[in-house]
Amino acid sequence: MAKSSATLDWCIVRLGEDHNWWVDEVSDSVRWDVDGLSIIDPRQMSHLIDLVEPLRDYGFDQDLMEAAFIPFRIEKEAGEQRVRLKRVKDSFFESDEKLFALADILDEENGPYADLLDHLTRCRVKMLNDIFDFESKLTVDEVEDEIREDQNTSFIEGKAIHTFDELSAILDYVPAGWESEEGEERASKGDDDIDEDDLPDLDEEDEKSLEGDSSLKWDEDDEDKDDEDGVKKKSGDDDDDEEDEDDKPSKDDDDDEDEKPKPAKKKKR
Repeated sequence: MAKSSATLDWCIVRLGEDHNWWVDEVSDSVRWDVDGLSIIDPRQMSHLIDLVEPLRDYGFDQDLMEAAFIPFRIEKEAGEQRVRLKRVKDSFFESDEKLFALADILDEENGPYADLLDHLTRCRVKMLNDIFDFESKLTVDEVEDEIREDQNTSFIEGKAIHTFDELSAILDYVPAGWESEEGEERASKGDDDIDEDDLPDLDEEDEKSLEGDSSLKWDEDDEDKDDEDGVKKKSGDDDDDEEDEDDKPSKDDDDDEDEKPKPAKKKKR
């Protein structure tokens, strides 16, 4: 852990309109600027840990990721869509507690978070060169230039880049034209491994929101319509059957034909 961030004991974060968490207040306001300061929530951190797992075969160092973030846990609510977080010393990879992760960006160029970005990029490039048969090997500079170009567009538009989006851009990066191949490979590996026990549990609030979602309700009108159509169809079938009955020759008609006198044979001349 960086010594420069030792006095950062707590922070207050808010849930933004983009559904990401952003820092509003910190205990060390001298060295930490909260303007555009983002923080990764527990679910996002769990997703990032899943994304770095395949990189272990390509030199991923877990300690570098641990050192790049300051762990926090929820202490109490601090108003509407705001919570106060307290700093802890738990590991993101080993703790069962839901932890927020604040990137240590006091030294943006040579700090632990900058080292992590460089490390993840190199690991990702190694993996992509191993997976795909490129005409020429993909380089770290090419990946960084492309990602930086997208980030510059956001800066020009006045948008702050969230830490989760910055990391995802590296961990999900695939050269143009190769996206579908990696997606098919992930799907072939992942579909067979899905287990019902791995599916996330719904909170009580999530269940209520789903219950109130009109798009998930069965349309009773459609059901009634289907019933009516079914009844009409059935009655229509009966009518057809009756018509068929009328068209068929009756037994009495057959008997009448049998009773008709046969024509007399002509005598030979």
